[in-house]
Amino acid sequence: MQIPEPTPEHQYLLQLVGDWDLDAEYVMGPDQPPMKSVGKQSTRSLGSLWTLGEMETEGPDDSSMQSLVSLGFDPARGKFVGSFIASCMTHHWLYEGSLDADRRVLTLDAEGPSFSGDGSMAKYQDIIEVVDHDTYLFSSQFLDGNGQWVKFMNGKHTRRK
Repeated sequence: MQIPEPTPEHQYLLQLVGDWDLDAEYVMGPDQPPMKSVGKQSTRSLGSLWTLGEMETEGPDDSSMQSLVSLGFDPARGKFVGSFIASCMTHHWLYEGSLDADRRVLTLDAEGPSFSGDGSMAKYQDIIEVVDHDTYLFSSQFLDGNGQWVKFMNGKHTRRK
């Protein structure tokens, strides 16, 4: 079996490899105040075709949350693919996404449990924006009942020196 050559999309993902500090703000409901969280992420490559990120953040009650994310690009589908799991949830998030025209913003679409808590599913997007070699932004949003995207989390990753 011949190993595929990395594409420019794979090169985009390799920008995320490294050790990062994270500052985030999130809102867990329309009547909830914003909450802040800090953490760290270590992302490594699996060959030159995949990235694997392991994150640990503090929770609102000083608890710790761990998560794992895998990201790659599937040339046959012409899409970024990946998954996300976290210690605070049972849903296995599956990603499919694409880059914007400037090749700086990666939008990853997923489906997961609705914030309503009624067992229904909702559409989500996780968005990665590479600012420069030492900074990238991460945000999450969901599609509400009116067809509007509602952002509920913003984070800034800064490369550890």
